[in-house]
Order: sequence, then C-alpha cells, then structure tokens
Amino acid sequence: MPSLSVFFPAYNDAGTIASLVISAVQVAGTLTPDFEVIVINDGSQDDTPHILEELARVYPNRVRIVHHPKNRGYGGALRSGFATATKDLVFYTDGDAQYDPAEMVLLWQQLRDDVDWVNGWKISRSDPMHRIIIGRIYHHTVKLLFGLKVRDVDCDFRLMRRRIFEVVRLEKDSGVICLEMMKKFQDAGFRVAETPVHHYHRAHGQSQFFNFPRIFRTVVDVFKLWWALVIRREHLKTGARA
Repeated sequence: MPSLSVFFPAYNDAGTIASLVISAVQVAGTLTPDFEVIVINDGSQDDTPHILEELARVYPNRVRIVHHPKNRGYGGALRSGFATATKDLVFYTDGDAQYDPAEMVLLWQQLRDDVDWVNGWKISRSDPMHRIIIGRIYHHTVKLLFGLKVRDVDCDFRLMRRRIFEVVRLEKDSGVICLEMMKKFQDAGFRVAETPVHHYHRAHGQSQFFNFPRIFRTVVDVFKLWWALVIRREHLKTGARA
C-alpha cells in the first residue's frame, strides 16, 4: 500500500486549520498506515502558529509544521509543501476549509496504475456571485491560453505521485503556480483522472486573491507564464527539466 503525505498551505487560517488537520489525520489513517500531515504556515499573523504547534504536540508522530518567517505567497507555500513531503503520494488542499479533506478518499479511489495524478472538480462553487463570475472568466481564459484539458483549472484539491517532481520543477511563488503545475504535468505526459468534490462557503477569514491589485498582478503573471510555457516552451527543450 502506498504511503501518503497530506499538506495544507495556511495563511491566517486560525479559524479552520485545526479541524482540517484533525480530519486529515483521521481520514489518512483509513487509507494507509504510513502517512504524515504537514502544514506550511506561510507567515501567518493571527493565532495560526500557536494552534499548529499544539497540533504537533498532540500528534507528535503524524503532524509536522513548517513555519515561513515571512509570507512567500501561495506558490511559495505549495513549493515548500512539495519539498517537505516524503511519502509516495502527495495530497494538498487549502487551509481555509472550502474543501473537505475527507473527500481525499474520492481521489484515492481514482489513482490506478495508469493514473499519475487526480484533479478534483467543483460540483458547485459556493462563493459570492462576483467571485463566481470572475472565476468563470479566469477558467475559460486560461484553459484556452494554455490548452489545458482538465475540467476545472481552479480546484485546489489534488492527489499526485511524488515521483512527478523528479521530472517537473515548479518555480512560481504566486497563485499561477497551479497553472504552471497543470501545464507542466500535461506537457510531460503525466496521466490525469478527475472526480467531483464539494466546495463550501468560507466560514472564517477572507480571500487573499479577490481584490483589484491582486487580480491585476495575477493577469500579468498569467501572461508571463503563457509566454514562458506556450510561446517559448523552454520547459520542453532537450536536457531541461520541466
């Protein structure tokens, strides 16, 4: 039975992170006896660090915490999580509890021998209408620009084989790391399966993305990434890692 690393990037998620970690420990234990749960505290300024230290004390052999002294951005937190994971399979989702870690079971069931990674797709997006509209525009735009074949490009609920990162190198520190990930996985020939998952209203905190300065920076980052991966295609050049 394969081993499993579960990790959460967390930034000011004091209201949700404890329940997510406890749920992850319980669910991962039903899938495999060899698992770890990792939380990347990305420079949180609320009580998140103290809660995480208590969780590590309660689950000393299961829960590990990585503290970033300063916020590195969503991509920086994900790259830190992938670098810290030690098991055969790696699952991640966000620390804001808009996805249920218990549904990693659904992804696990799809991971057959001919599948390298499993991508969730939202059954219904539980967000305010302006976020739903912006999300749909983003989804269709980047799917066309990057030629992505996955059903949902904006569902941060994924399970993958860790050996993928022997081939693919992720570089982005911003939220466009998810585009970078899916494009590089696809171009490297890794095989994907997809499964529906639930998406819930945000119960605590607020989104770090949906403000105009961040949206503008994201648009710039998306087109820089498009130029690098679609036009120049340097990640596919002979001898270069993806």
